Order: sequence, then structure tokens, then C-alpha cells
Amino acid sequence: MPNPNIRHALSAALLTTVCWPALTQAAESMAAPQPARAITLASAAETMIDIPAGDLRTALESYIRQTGSQLIYKADEVAGISTKGAQGRLSAQQALDNILANTGLTVHRDPSGAAVVSRKSDRAATATPALRNAAAQGAAAEGAAAQPQVAQATPATTGTDDTVQMGGAPDLQEIIVTGLRSKRNLLNASVAITAVNEADLAQKAPRSTVDVLEMIPGIFVEGTAGPVSNNYSVRGLPGGTQQFVRLIEDGMPAIYGGLNDDEVFQNDISIDRVEALQGGSSGILTPNAAGASINFISRKLNFDEAGGIARITGTTYGDRRGDLWFSSPIPDLKDTAFAISGYYDSTPGVRSSPFRYETYHVKGQLEHKFEDGWIRFTVKDWDEHDPYYADQPYAYNNGTISSVPGLDTQFGNIIGKGFANVSVPDSCYANGQCFRNFSMQDGIHATGHQFRVDGEREFDHGISLFARGRYTETDWDFNGVFAGSGTGNGGLASALTYLTPTSASPIYDLLQSGLAAFPGTTQFGIRNLTNGQVTAASNAAALNALNGNGLLQQTVLNRQLVKLRDWGSDFGAKWDTSGDGWTNSLTVGGMIYATDIANDQSGVSTVINDVKNQSNIYDIVAMNSAGNVLGTLGNNGLISYGNWGAGISATHQTSKSVYVNDEFAWNQDLHFDFGVRYEREDTVGVAGNSSPQPIPAGVGGIVQVNPNAFNGTYNYTSGHESPVHVTAGVNYTIAQNLSVYARYAHAYQTQGTNPQAAALSLYEGGVTYSDYGLTGTVRGFRTEFKNQTWGGGVNPADPNLNQGFFADSETNGVDVDLYYRPQYEPLSAFGVHAQATYQDPTFSNVKVGFIDVNGTNIAPQVAAFYNGKIPGRTPKILYAVTPEYNLPNNKGQIYLRYKYVGRIFADNGNQVELPGYGVVTIGAIYNITPAMTLNVSVDNVTDELGLTEGNPRQGFTQQVVNGYFYGRGIVGPNAMVSLTAKF
Repeated sequence: MPNPNIRHALSAALLTTVCWPALTQAAESMAAPQPARAITLASAAETMIDIPAGDLRTALESYIRQTGSQLIYKADEVAGISTKGAQGRLSAQQALDNILANTGLTVHRDPSGAAVVSRKSDRAATATPALRNAAAQGAAAEGAAAQPQVAQATPATTGTDDTVQMGGAPDLQEIIVTGLRSKRNLLNASVAITAVNEADLAQKAPRSTVDVLEMIPGIFVEGTAGPVSNNYSVRGLPGGTQQFVRLIEDGMPAIYGGLNDDEVFQNDISIDRVEALQGGSSGILTPNAAGASINFISRKLNFDEAGGIARITGTTYGDRRGDLWFSSPIPDLKDTAFAISGYYDSTPGVRSSPFRYETYHVKGQLEHKFEDGWIRFTVKDWDEHDPYYADQPYAYNNGTISSVPGLDTQFGNIIGKGFANVSVPDSCYANGQCFRNFSMQDGIHATGHQFRVDGEREFDHGISLFARGRYTETDWDFNGVFAGSGTGNGGLASALTYLTPTSASPIYDLLQSGLAAFPGTTQFGIRNLTNGQVTAASNAAALNALNGNGLLQQTVLNRQLVKLRDWGSDFGAKWDTSGDGWTNSLTVGGMIYATDIANDQSGVSTVINDVKNQSNIYDIVAMNSAGNVLGTLGNNGLISYGNWGAGISATHQTSKSVYVNDEFAWNQDLHFDFGVRYEREDTVGVAGNSSPQPIPAGVGGIVQVNPNAFNGTYNYTSGHESPVHVTAGVNYTIAQNLSVYARYAHAYQTQGTNPQAAALSLYEGGVTYSDYGLTGTVRGFRTEFKNQTWGGGVNPADPNLNQGFFADSETNGVDVDLYYRPQYEPLSAFGVHAQATYQDPTFSNVKVGFIDVNGTNIAPQVAAFYNGKIPGRTPKILYAVTPEYNLPNNKGQIYLRYKYVGRIFADNGNQVELPGYGVVTIGAIYNITPAMTLNVSVDNVTDELGLTEGNPRQGFTQQVVNGYFYGRGIVGPNAMVSLTAKF
């Protein structure tokens, strides 16, 4: 494979030499305020007016010339907005009213009598929290691969009052929509967009980055793995993955693929707001984002004066964190500013742990504005440690799920001190050292750097160029324990069953080998590696009393080291034009991504441990009738060795795309847009071959052969895909407070060496309304996920039906996002925000090959069993309701939120049901001073038990054994307190 360092160096040199001359003159005029133009309107006499539709700023200049009127307006408030113009015999006032119609702007007189054009604010309290205060002031918000204008949010310190604003919301027409290539608002957008501003984030008080995704209708978040490596799905797509959903920062993903996005990006105080786009142009403008793209938009740098934000955060589970963002102009460099931000975090995790995990992230930005453009450089560095939670045992009795004695469902964690550092024998071909160290003391340890440049330049005739490129490198070292992996519920058995050498023992083969290896063995026992205590099988009372449950289990120690190097770029040109009553915005662009991944998941091993909080690891020992130890069957608790998957592998992946996106508006009421992207993705890879090899000399235990060890040879693979992603949408604005839209999208998820990209088709339509204190959107949708492979489910009555299969997954559903705040006193301080999704995902067109059972083909029975079933880990119902009360004198807010997640099935056969659950959160945000805010959030107040998955993973499952099963669930009641100061 080519040397990635040489390729990245050449790419950087080309970017510098080719793009730099254009980028160094890149555009500020859209964001820079212009001197105020003043005074009053001309007389009321009518005159012939001829101001064509098109750019609003051009129209206002023409209006001034034709009428002799003078106005006060700011260029940043009118930039990028279109007008239907004014024609005919009109007074100056009538002409101006026509020009400003449906623009979200109005004209009024200030105390001096001057005419002022400004944004509407008379319905400030009517927009939803997901919409309020989300206007991109002075710049377009880019989206699901975002606009050419890279995100520039509102500064952190503006004006004299920096308190968190709780009551207001801009008019719908003031919202700038992400995921489109020109400025559009939520009223006239033909995409499903959700805007989340700083106040919304404060009210949510997210414990991890993916908690932010819960604020977006239609997204199901399984946020139970810890701070990172969580699962999320959208609009009926199967749970348990992150497929078709991307987290992006300032309009661009941190990587093309190879890791989960939340493993290379974390939300922090440098983020001003979030814009989420579901379907639509998401798959056109962001790779592998057919379902949704979640754009985290950075704060705008301070060009006028220095300022910043500092925050300290603490939780009841021991998390301690400090965030800082500071930005300032550089005095000796005109129109240049910098920002430095980051955070330090120390946490044991939300579940009980003997370890603490330390993290820092640092981000630096430097931006320079030119007369007709701008350029910004961003550098990021991180060193992150995180806990990871997989499944753990739960009890199931009389239809009720509860804790296993000794292991709490709400805060329990099987990871104990014995998992801190474990030396695991490995193939000497893998790393040359013949051993790998597994460390839950490190947990998930990720280090990385990112270097990025963004810029834009404007030219005459409505033409502009944009470009951005970034290089990301990370070493992601995953250490995770997987209880029950490979054995399932059958491995969750009593200690006495484990030690009895019959076929019922989960380690029967190991015990038989022990009988042969140690003559004179009459019984077996367990040795606690923490304290050395030995308990013989003959001491049944002690074994049955072990931790109050008498259980043992098998847990896999899984270490995976991924070294990822990723180059990405997005560049193109945009042409805005207009005519008599119409406007058009055409964007032509390209994307180039190149990713190199080296993966080492060799040296995986299994241990025997008990079932308790912070569990112990045990050795199995052979004993005689006198209770003396004759020998040890395991190696410090390790009883088997091998690889996870291929063990050793590497890939080089490239993706090259060209795309076109066009947006047309007629009379400012009818908007139509379409987009198409052609992608060529190529992957070459190597996967390590394995064969039985001896364990390194000197390793204890009777298992002296690794049956699945990397043998130093490789299997070479390659493949390519050429998917074409398309979308089209239309919006009709019926009135200034009412619109409807419809959209179709067909996009793909590339699959590496698999030549068949996974296709996704989405249909949607909706209505948006805002008046009388009610603002919201209702969207109907249909998702088609055709001809995919699915893991089998479970049918206890007929195990022959437990087969993998091909099938379509089709979902019909509806999303609702509503906010109501009364328009009259004394109730205007109260508001309620409701978000809900109902979806009906089902399997259809199930296909399986010939399945011979006793001479009979049971394929028809298998197909009949799965047709009409619900894909595993996919809820039908999701909703959240948040009543809130704004304190007098803008002192803050108190709120209560109820979130409900409907039932899911752990298997694709819908035989193992995990019940729905509801979570109550209460909180308060209090502005101590205009520059200091206290935020208190208490989550899961009622101590609800909620499961996001059950054993086993990826759709396969087993029946509950002896009243116990494996699952992963939410944590119990916990509180977070933060203090934020703006300066």
C-alpha cells in the first residue's frame, strides 16, 4: 500500500499551493456590519417602481435610488435573503412593504423618527425550544455536510447582558436551515431540520455527546455504553449500530469511516449550537449520512473585543470537569482573531468503578477576514480515557426484571480491580512480543490530532468559491469486557454447576482435560485471584452463598487497537442568480477522502469471574478428596485464547465524489431543490490468517495451544462501489406562518470491499405552523431498507426457525415537534415542548435458501416466521414532554421532562421483549448575575429500570436461563451541577 505520510504531505502541499491564493482573499462581507444608512421614507405620493426579484440588499439599494428614501439597515441582516421585488405604481411605503414581504424583516421608526429595517421580534415567544434563538446571525449555518459558508455562530459575549435567555424565540423566518447550499429558513425549507441552541443544550444538560441526539425527533439513542461508542438509529432503522447517521463538526465529519463518530468528536463548550438534518440532502452533502447528519457548530470568533466562557461541572457519580473558551482579536493584525478552547475531565464513569479516567481536549482556531472572503485554521489535540459498559447479568422473575443479588442494575458494574491489567498470550507474529496487555484501568484510550483549514471567496455576478480540508489521525485503544460473549445465558450458571464435571457444566471440556492432566483429582475448586481463597466443590454451602447468588460467568477480555489516518476535503463553486420573480442557487462541488486503518484485535481471551459489583476473577483448580490443590487449569483466570474476528487487518480506502445541488424559488412562495452525488469508493485490504499455535513457553494452565492465532500470512481483498445519491424536495409557503413540504431521497452507506453499497430510500412530507403561541412541525415519513441480511431470532418452540435471512425493512411513521407558550398574562411565563415519534417498522419479502431438516425444506416456514416482525432493538414509540416556567426578570427557568422509550425486542424473531420505560428529569437554570449561571439537573428521578439491549448482541438471543439473562440498561438517579461564567 502507498505510504500514507507521503500522500498526506503531497495533499497538504497541493492544498497550500493551489487553494491558498484564492482562500487568502476569502469573504467577510456577508457577515461584516455596514455603516447604518438613515433617514425617513420619501413622501406618500405614488410613482413607477421597477425593482426586480432577487438579492434583498441589491433591491434595497435600488429602492433608495428610485424613491429617494433613506433607510437604516445592516448588511449582515439582509445578506443572502431574496425578495420578490416591487413593480408598478406604488408609494414608497407600499414598495418597501412588497420588498420585505416573506423575508422575516420589517420596517419601523426609531425614537428619532428614522426608518429602520430589522428582524421581526413581535412573535419572539412562539418558537419551539428546538427552534428558538437558533438564527445564524451574520452567516449561514451549514449542514449535513453543510454550506460553503463554514459555520460562524454568534459570539459568546455580546451586549451587556450575558444571562441565559429563556423566554424568547425568533420568528420561524429567522431560522437559517442547515444542509442547504443557500440561506433558507424553517418555514420555507423542504428538509426535516431540528435546531438546538445554547439554551436548549443547557436545559438538556447532556451527560455525553450522544445525549444531544435525544433532542432530535425520530432518533433512538442507546446511550448506555458510557461516554463513547454508543449506538443510535433513525426513523425505524435497526438499532445496535450507528449506520446512516453522522456526527459532524462545522459541516464536515472528522473521519470518513472506520470508527464511530463519537470516538473522534466530543461536544464541549466551544460548540455554540447544533443543527440536525434527517434524510434529504444529508446523504448528498455528507458521506454515509443517508439517515441523518448532526452538525455541531462552533462559536464565532470575537473580532471586536476579547471575551470567553468558563464552566465547572460536577456530578453525583464523581465526574469532575472544567471547560474554557476564549476568543480575542489580535491587535497587531487587522481583521484577525483567535480562539482557544478545551476541557479537562476526570470521571469514574456513571457506574461503580475502582478506576478513574482522565481526559483532555484542546482546540485552537485562527481566522482572518478579507474584503471578499475569509480563511480559518483549526487545530485539535486530545488524550481521552473512557469506561465502557457491555452487557451484565439481570434477574427475571414472574415477568419482572430486577437486580441479581450483589449486582445492582442501576449503578452496578462487574469490572473490578482484577481487570486493571491482564497479560494475555498472543501470536508472536502479531506484535513481536508474544503478549498483549489488557487494561480496564485505561479503558478506551484515544489520542489524536486534527488539522483543518476552511475558507471562502466571493466574486462578481453572484459567484463564490469554497473549500475546506482536514487531516485527522488517532490511535484508538479499546479495552472492554464482554460478559457472556460466546456463551450467552448458558454460561451464567451456579458455581457448583461450573465445577461438576458433567455435560451441564459450561466448562465441561476444560474439566475433562483437568482430570487427565492431574491424576488423583476427585473434585475441582475456585481460587479467588484477589485474595487467594480456595473454595472446593465439596463446600456446596459456600459456593451457593457466593455473593448472595452463587453464580459464575465467563467474560471475554477484548482489546482492539485501531490506528486511523484520514484525509478529507470538500470544495466547490456556487452561483446565485435571479430574474423576474425567481431566484436560483446552483452549487457544484467535490469531495475527496482517503483513509488508512491498521487494526489489531488479536490476543483476546476469556476469564471466569463471579457475579457481583466489581467482580473477582477466579482460577479453576484441581483438588483431591482432602481438599488439597493438585494443579491449576487456567492461567491467572484465563481459560481460552484467540482473536476477535480477523484479529490483524489493514485497509486503504478512498472516496471521490462530485455533486450538484440546485435550489429554485418562485415568488418566494414556492421552493424547489434537487441534489445528486456520484461517488466512487475503492478499498484494498489485508486480513490476517490464523492457525493453531503454541502458547509462549512458561505460561501456566493446561491450555497450551491457541487454536486461532495469527500465523503471519494475509488474505488480500479489494472492492469498489459507485453509488449515485439523489434527492428532490419542494416547499410551498401558504402564509407567513404556514407552509408544507415534501421530499424524496435515495442514498447509500458504503461497505468497503463489499461491492454492494447499502441503499436507503426515504419519503417524507410535513407542515410547519406558527401562530397564537403555538409553533411546530408535523412530518410523515417512510423508510425503505431493501434486501439486507439479518441475524436470526429465537423461537423456543421450534429452534429450527432460528435462521439468518434476507429481507426488506420498511417503516411508516410520523414525527411531531411542538412548542406552546400562551400569549397572554399571567401565563406567558409557562411553556411546554413536546416531541414524539411513532413508527411501524416491519420485515417483508423474507428470503432464505434451501433449509433441509429431516428431508424437508423448511424455508417457507422460516420466511413466514419473520415476515411482519419488527427489527430488533427498534422501538415503535418515542416521545418527550417538557413543561417549563421562566422565572421573572430573566432570572432563569425551572423545568420537568418526561421521556418515554417504547418496548423493543432483543431478537429479530420478536420472542424476547424488553419493556418500555419512562425517565423523569427535573432541573433549574438560575442566572446569579448577568454573567454567571447555575445549572442543576437531576436525571431518572424515579429510579426507572430501562434496558436498551438484551443478550446476545446483533440480533441473536437465547432464552432466559435459571431466571437470569444478560442486558444493558440506563443508570439510576443522578445529578449534575454546573456553574458557567461569561467574561
